[in-house]
Amino acid sequence: MASTPEAAVAAEGLLSLARELAAMGDAVAAESIRLARKVSLLIHLLEEIRGFVTRSGGKSPGVSTSSAVNSSWSCLADMARALEAVKRFLLIGSRKSSGESSNADLAAKNMVIQYQYVTWQLEKVLGNISYEHFEISDEVQEEVELVRAQLRRETMKDGAENLIVFKEIHNMLSPALFGEFKRHNSFKFEAPQDDKNGIVDHGLRDMVILLAEVNGKSDFDAARMTLNLMDGLKRTSHADLPNIEKAETKSSKLGSSTVEDERRDSPVIPEDFRCPISLELMKDPVIVSTGQTYERSFIQRWIDCGNRTCPKTQQKLQNLTLTPNYVLRSLIMQWCEANSFEQPHRSTGGRMRSNGTFHEITGDKSLINSLIAKLTSRSMEEQRSAAAEIRLLAKRSTDNRILIAEAGAIPALVGLLWLDDQKTQEHAVTSLLNLSIYDHNKEVIMLAGAIAPIIQVLKSGSMEARENAAAAIFSLSLIDENKITIGGAPGAIEALVELLESGSPRGKKDAATALFNLCIYQGNKLRAVRAGILRPLIKILKDSMTCGMLDEVLTILSVLVSHQEGKAAIAKANTIPLLIDLLRTGQPRIKENATAILLALCKKDSENLAYIGRLGAVIPLTEVVNSGTERAKRKASSLLEHLKKLQIL
Repeated sequence: MASTPEAAVAAEGLLSLARELAAMGDAVAAESIRLARKVSLLIHLLEEIRGFVTRSGGKSPGVSTSSAVNSSWSCLADMARALEAVKRFLLIGSRKSSGESSNADLAAKNMVIQYQYVTWQLEKVLGNISYEHFEISDEVQEEVELVRAQLRRETMKDGAENLIVFKEIHNMLSPALFGEFKRHNSFKFEAPQDDKNGIVDHGLRDMVILLAEVNGKSDFDAARMTLNLMDGLKRTSHADLPNIEKAETKSSKLGSSTVEDERRDSPVIPEDFRCPISLELMKDPVIVSTGQTYERSFIQRWIDCGNRTCPKTQQKLQNLTLTPNYVLRSLIMQWCEANSFEQPHRSTGGRMRSNGTFHEITGDKSLINSLIAKLTSRSMEEQRSAAAEIRLLAKRSTDNRILIAEAGAIPALVGLLWLDDQKTQEHAVTSLLNLSIYDHNKEVIMLAGAIAPIIQVLKSGSMEARENAAAAIFSLSLIDENKITIGGAPGAIEALVELLESGSPRGKKDAATALFNLCIYQGNKLRAVRAGILRPLIKILKDSMTCGMLDEVLTILSVLVSHQEGKAAIAKANTIPLLIDLLRTGQPRIKENATAILLALCKKDSENLAYIGRLGAVIPLTEVVNSGTERAKRKASSLLEHLKKLQIL
């Protein structure tokens, strides 16, 4: 078991490493950005672990055996190894995106395998963390489980064929087993008798090398380990081995003679025809403001990730307009024809539908590009006019939302939110709201740093701008990860509470909808209660006959009551008499929600239970049992049973 000083140093080291990784997500690779963002969400977990260590020195009050404590600290050692693997992956990705790799296609495939492995490893480690031992709060537990779910999705996105291999390699590369392996395999490798015919699978061997790289293991015998791996796979999952070998043969056969033959026969692509980012032959070359040319999809990804410099020259991009390089495209096509090289076909701007059919994106690209150029104009009138037109275009169709975002409008619109001109703010925030309807744009808007200026508009913009800012927050928070980011942003929940209290009727509805969605995440419930959300909610309940927002208010209360502090605050705000009145006068859905909230307030709380009994809740609850919705009947029956046990009936 770790001593108190060692435990404190370990916990502090983990926290520092996580913060370092969270700041590393600025590479061109989208995988690096996603991984760094997920690590940033683990900082709260590591802060609570550090706090626990500081208080207790690592010993949980309820743990008496050293084996349980050692098991918990073993999880932290595993966490350290997983985070170190993440760091090496980010560094490797940074090197390769800077052009170190001579084969971009192969490097990309290798990065996919390494990314899948480090996400699998991190998810596996998080699953072994003992929340009880480290006294992790409910909201942080929920946050970690959200990250785990995201990691699982990332791991499975490229298929499950590699997962069995990952498990075997992870076990072989663990410190204890790796040390044992080195002791028994320190001799120079010679193929064993059963490998004289080349049984060592090159695909698996290459995977061992790739994953050893992100595990920080360089001094090992890859061929020997591959044979051991194959033996292990045959013992544990023989039926799956052919699929794994097939997948890896396709994705990472570094020593294939067929590949070498193809390279030898292929003409050398002129450097000017290659994209500086992907190093591949360009099919849709575009010029950025520095005069450099890139493949459209790669430079757009670079910009969407929040970068504002030219990747090749490091100069600041004066604007984000991408101008087609028709001359270069024509030269590339002529070269392909002269060298019998397969001609690259430009993307038609299409998208795959969920049913597998292809849908071509249509829209006036020249109009969109001209409008985006005006967004960065020095003329306030041009900026305002362009934002107004983009607002209308984005409202009109999904195709427009895709084309506007791909043309680089989002960062420019975010910049307009900081202007003092309220009409320009209004058009910009509404444009972002309309663009966010297309799910992919939500991530781009978040990466563009939109939350802080949207909150600013929510606080000080015109009433219409405030309404649409609240609606934009609701739309963006439909992504679970964004609930955490937005809820934790300074002033976000407070500004929504202010709009709920003093906004227009529509503004109040937009604020209520956004607050409900944010409060689905456990950590935001406490923030909302402390921001004073109950004050406007109670006011609306008292004015229930005229406000028309009972559904929204009761829905928010039903979420808040699931948090212990929220439950206490709701009871203290004298909400119970208002809820009982709704049992008598409300519509069926209103009665259903009021009953559910009352039941939550009274569970394991005899004081609240006795109070509703004294207020005469038995008669309206009985009426709900007889004539309410099915859910309302169940809730009312349960509440009456509790009252009966308290001998109030």
